[in-house]
Amino acid sequence: MCRVSTNVPLLSIPLLAVIFFAACAPPAQNSTEPEKPVLTGEYLGQPPSGTKATLFAPGTVTTGMPTRDVAMTPDGKEYYYCVFIGNYSYTAILVTQQVNGRWTEPEVAPFAAHPEYMDLEPAISPDGKKFYFLSSRPREEGGEVGHQDIWVMDRREDGWGEPYNLGAPINSDAPEFFPSVTRDGTIYFTRAAADGSNAIYRSHWLDGAYAEPERLGDETWGRSQFNGFIAPDESYLIVAIVGRDDSVGSVDYYISYRSEDDTWSEPINLGEEINTAGGMEFSPYVSPDGKYFFFMSSRTAPASGMEPLTLRYLKKIHNAPKNGYPDIYWIDAGFIEELRPE
Repeated sequence: MCRVSTNVPLLSIPLLAVIFFAACAPPAQNSTEPEKPVLTGEYLGQPPSGTKATLFAPGTVTTGMPTRDVAMTPDGKEYYYCVFIGNYSYTAILVTQQVNGRWTEPEVAPFAAHPEYMDLEPAISPDGKKFYFLSSRPREEGGEVGHQDIWVMDRREDGWGEPYNLGAPINSDAPEFFPSVTRDGTIYFTRAAADGSNAIYRSHWLDGAYAEPERLGDETWGRSQFNGFIAPDESYLIVAIVGRDDSVGSVDYYISYRSEDDTWSEPINLGEEINTAGGMEFSPYVSPDGKYFFFMSSRTAPASGMEPLTLRYLKKIHNAPKNGYPDIYWIDAGFIEELRPE
C-alpha cells in the first residue's frame, strides 16, 4: 500500500464526512435525480480508449471520490476497484458485475465491508481461481488489527470463499502489499523496509509452496520501488518508482522487461501521457486481454476554461473527477510492445 513513501496527499476527514452524509441523505420531495444510464458491453460499455489517457467510466467508477486499483476476472465480467476516505481512514474494495448483459451498480464487496480493516489492492490470478488483496485484518481470530499482509480467497461455484492469510514466507513482520501473479503461480509483491523505502519481491510456487522471496532491482532502479504489475507470462513488470533522474513527477510508472536468462532491463519511463509533473501515479494494471493499461493518477483539470470561482463551483469541482484526488484512467496498452528493447 505504501502509505508513507508515496506521499499520498492527506484528505480532509471532517469535510469528506459532511459530503458523505449529505450525499446519503434522502433527496427532497421536489428534487429529481437523473437516471443513471444502463451500462452494457465490454469494459462497462465505455468507448475504447486510444493512445490518450482518459478517465475510466466517469460517473460510475470515477466519481470524484479517491479511487485506485483495478482487477478483473479473466472473462472480463467482474470489475473490482478501490475507494478510500481520509488518509486511508476508511477503505473499500468495490465490485460491479455484468449480469444478463448489464453492469450492476458498484457496491462494496461483501468480504471488504469491515470499517475497522484496511482492504485494498485486489489481484486476480490469470486462471481466475484466486483473489489476492492487501488487508490489515487480524492474522488470527481475536488478534491485533493493523498489520499489512497479503490475503487470498479461492474461487467457488457461488463466488469467493473466506479470506485467509497467505502466511510465511510471503508475509513477515514488515508490511507486504500490492500482489500480482503470473500464470505459473509466481507472486510479485512489495515489502516495506524500516527506513520507509519499498522494494519489489518475487516468490516462485514450487512443489506446492512458496519459495523464499527474492528482491528485484536495486538502488540503481530508484530510491523506492513499489506496486508492481507483472505480466501473466512474466515478460515485463510495470512498477511505480521514486527517485530517478528521468522522473516526470514525484512518483512515476516505469516498465522493465525480463529476458530469457531472467535478467531485467533498465526501467523505462512510460512518458508524459501517463506520468504527470503535478500528480502522483501508482496502482498499475493491464486488462486480461492485454488491450488496455489501467492506472491511478491524481492529476487535476486545467484551470483554463474554468468558471470564476464561487462556493457552489468549488463544491462542483470537489465532487467530480480531476479534483486532485486519485482517479482511475485507461489507455491503449500498445506502448508495452513499442517500448520493448530490440
